[in-house]
Amino acid sequence: MKKKIAILGSTGSIGKTLIEIIKKDKKDYQITLLTANKNYKELIKQAEYFNVKNLIITDKNCFNLIKKKKFKKKYNIFNNYESLRKIFKKKNDFIMSSITGLDGLGPTLNSIRFTKNILIANKEAIICGWSLIKKEMTKYKTNFIPVDSEHFSIWSLLNEDELLKIDKIFLTASGGPFLNLPKIKFSNISIKNALNHPNWKMGKKITIDSSTLMNKVFEVIEAKNIFDIPYNRINILVHPKSYVHAIIKFNNGITKLLIHDTSMKIPIFNAINFYNKNKILKSKNLDFKKLNNLNFSPPDLNKFDSLKILNLMPKKSSLFETILITANDEIVKLFLEKKIKFNQIIPFINKIIRFKDFTKYKKILPKNLKNITDLNKFVRLKINSIVYKRSS
Repeated sequence: MKKKIAILGSTGSIGKTLIEIIKKDKKDYQITLLTANKNYKELIKQAEYFNVKNLIITDKNCFNLIKKKKFKKKYNIFNNYESLRKIFKKKNDFIMSSITGLDGLGPTLNSIRFTKNILIANKEAIICGWSLIKKEMTKYKTNFIPVDSEHFSIWSLLNEDELLKIDKIFLTASGGPFLNLPKIKFSNISIKNALNHPNWKMGKKITIDSSTLMNKVFEVIEAKNIFDIPYNRINILVHPKSYVHAIIKFNNGITKLLIHDTSMKIPIFNAINFYNKNKILKSKNLDFKKLNNLNFSPPDLNKFDSLKILNLMPKKSSLFETILITANDEIVKLFLEKKIKFNQIIPFINKIIRFKDFTKYKKILPKNLKNITDLNKFVRLKINSIVYKRSS
């Protein structure tokens, strides 16, 4: 029997990668839903190829436009994720949540009840709304599978009884394009240079996060949430080759590590086939040159002072994480709009998250999605008001 899978954000990079994987295995999967924000042309192409009837287009203008168009096939086209109740009468085997940014949290929460397994490739959802996600997964008996390469690596290395035996988790960081560039030259970094990642092909926002190492700050918070392990037992190691994705040291003297090439096809393929070990993904042979030259080192905290932000994070999940995510989003946007220099990104974030108006949120747990979305809007307005004052 075919496995039923819905893809939230099917026109983004993660969604497209999953589409490519399913193309090679159409006989075993049935796509029940495809969604996008504005890219309806790509969405229709995907729907035609896989014969998918149910589509969600969240942008109202694009939704109104597509409703007027005539297609060869009949589609059920919706404008929001509340429509999932109309679409699904039975649980899917998998739902992939790959909508970028905090916009992905609402759809993730709405979709958990409609699937046996939720695959989440959205950092912001896990960082800001993990307590809400866990509550929904418990309520609807839904299993969780992380898709981010580092967290999937940790998750797949663990047996059921090993979570309690973890001594340390090591997340690896490539160091980005400026690993060997003196910090004194950071003020001259161009947008083009910052977007030139040595190992991964990603979207602009996440590539900038990788160049400042803010992506590792986020991944540590994710790991803390997913594996319920304190910050002082999660370490970052600089590993320029990006060949080892996670290392787990257990308290019985055993250490495990996971290696794979820099391709998101590998964690995504294994996530949807985790319960079917007979599936085969063709990949490169083991690279012994990389294996013999792994080169691990501690990060330079003076150069990449973004990592010091972890010292400001509350031990338990709170609304403060939403402030951090929003501040980073807005300030990276300022850099991409050429309104600030590269070396101003982290100092600006540090300034924002230390405001008295924001530090009080370290003790407040999000009770619902509205708490998070309202705070997100408030922080954006605050940052924009500061930028306006600076420019006027």
